[in-house]
Amino acid sequence: MARRREMSVFGLAFLDAMTCGLGAVVLLYMVINASVGLRAGQLTGELEAEASRLEEEVLDGHRNLVELRNTLRELEREYRIARGLSQRLIETVEDVQVELATYDDTTIARREHLNKLQADLKSLEEENKRLSALAPSEETPGDKVRTFVGDGDRQYLTGLKVGGDRVLFLVDASASMLDRTIVNVVRRRNLSDESKIRAKKWRQAAATVDWLTTQLPKRSNFQIYTFNEKAGPVLEDTAGRWLSASDRKVMDRAVAAVRQTPPEGGTSLHNAFDALRSLTPLPDNVILLTDGLPTQGATPGNRRTVTAKNRLKLYNQAIKNLPSRIPVNTILFPMEGDPKASSAYWKLAIRTGGSFLSPAEDWP
Repeated sequence: MARRREMSVFGLAFLDAMTCGLGAVVLLYMVINASVGLRAGQLTGELEAEASRLEEEVLDGHRNLVELRNTLRELEREYRIARGLSQRLIETVEDVQVELATYDDTTIARREHLNKLQADLKSLEEENKRLSALAPSEETPGDKVRTFVGDGDRQYLTGLKVGGDRVLFLVDASASMLDRTIVNVVRRRNLSDESKIRAKKWRQAAATVDWLTTQLPKRSNFQIYTFNEKAGPVLEDTAGRWLSASDRKVMDRAVAAVRQTPPEGGTSLHNAFDALRSLTPLPDNVILLTDGLPTQGATPGNRRTVTAKNRLKLYNQAIKNLPSRIPVNTILFPMEGDPKASSAYWKLAIRTGGSFLSPAEDWP
């Protein structure tokens, strides 16, 4: 009979120890795994929140970038516009500097020319006085409808031809009639109408019209038109027809209307001669009161400044619109910076059989 194997206490104890150790390892692994999973979940949540925040910042950055690009384009567009405006302003300043240089160069020559004209006028005045003393007067005393008493020497206009059956007065009522210098014209043109009609130069022009009407014979017909950019009669209800010089009330109304007309706008001699052609029958004598060559043609131009050469060109175009065989008598109130006006209107007087005069500042 086989002998029973004896159980070893040491072997059982070793197995128990190994089993317990394995259980401890398994338990430790389970604890560590659970802790790692919990920590990983927390970290994942935080990272997802951080990623969402960063994504929002990226989207905001994209939106800001689009806005900045749009702003940059707008600034570039405004810069191009400003650069174009500055270039035009520079060109305008250069044009004005050229104009001022031209004015400076011609001022001395213009003054010398005016002095010579005044000397010639004085000489003609003396000669006319001498001839008037020798020849009998053709006018009947006391046939004037109105009288005028002035402060200056009215003999400056001795050679002016005021007679005729139909006498048209063309009065320049543009802004340049506010003064004799460009600086004062620019300053006065923004004043009120009441201030404009009180300008010394305009009051002299209105007084000249007043005196001229006193020289009209009773048998004559007359009309008074003012012109700037447009032209028309001073009495609105009289367009296209003649007024009787024997009607003192009508003449007084017309002269008062001239005095109350505020000078403004540019000067279109072309439109003034257009208005002349609208009268039926045409005038047989025209008295033109102006201070220089025109600054506009039939329509307003686009230029802010008009050179002396362009003004002469506009004048020559306007003359083509003047009917033939009508004498034009020009009374010129000199304007600074327009040296070619005197010779142009003097040639017009010779061409049409009229006269050219430039009165002193204290006339009439």
